[in-house]
Amino acid sequence: MALFYQHNINETTRLGIWRIEEPEAFFFQKVSLQREITHPNKRLQHLAARWLLQYLFPDFPYDEITIADTRKPFLPGEQYHFSISHTGKYAAAIVSSGQRVGLDIELVSHKIAAISHKFLHDRDIYFMNESNLPDYSYLELLGFMWSAKESLFKWYSLGGIDFKENFQLDGPITETAGGEIQMPFLFKKELPIKLNIKAALFEEISLVLSWVAT
Repeated sequence: MALFYQHNINETTRLGIWRIEEPEAFFFQKVSLQREITHPNKRLQHLAARWLLQYLFPDFPYDEITIADTRKPFLPGEQYHFSISHTGKYAAAIVSSGQRVGLDIELVSHKIAAISHKFLHDRDIYFMNESNLPDYSYLELLGFMWSAKESLFKWYSLGGIDFKENFQLDGPITETAGGEIQMPFLFKKELPIKLNIKAALFEEISLVLSWVAT
């Protein structure tokens, strides 16, 4: 068993991160491949993320997962809302019976800095500079931003999104006494919607986690 992290957000919403140390046979005990995946590591990520759904909620109807035109997996009857993500040796999932959710994990790397011009608006840069977070490097803040916008993209789920124009910071990034990162966002598409993204950094492995549930 390799549960790396679990957070029960409320009575109806849970998230977890799984460190993948098991062979495929372990995951095949409960889940199966829903599409052909030839790359061994990507296949393990796929299996682990879906296995985690039933770890968080044992009655999660994995076999009913359908893939939308936007490539988002969902349950037709929406018994549960869920979002999954994976990177490297880690898979993550968030599941809720009462809220729309989005989740993302990212390994902090200079690759994020290289594409920052594609997802950072001037408004984002302004509020990042206004944020008083001396314990985090600028590269780690970029990791929070990229991951947060990925979470929002999954939460929205309908596609047709420009990360720079549709998702913008609406205030400085802050840290709670418990070490949780709070990121106020404005979702600008049809009607403006204020959303609060929560995030965490697992510094020992440079892994960023972000999620939204509303």
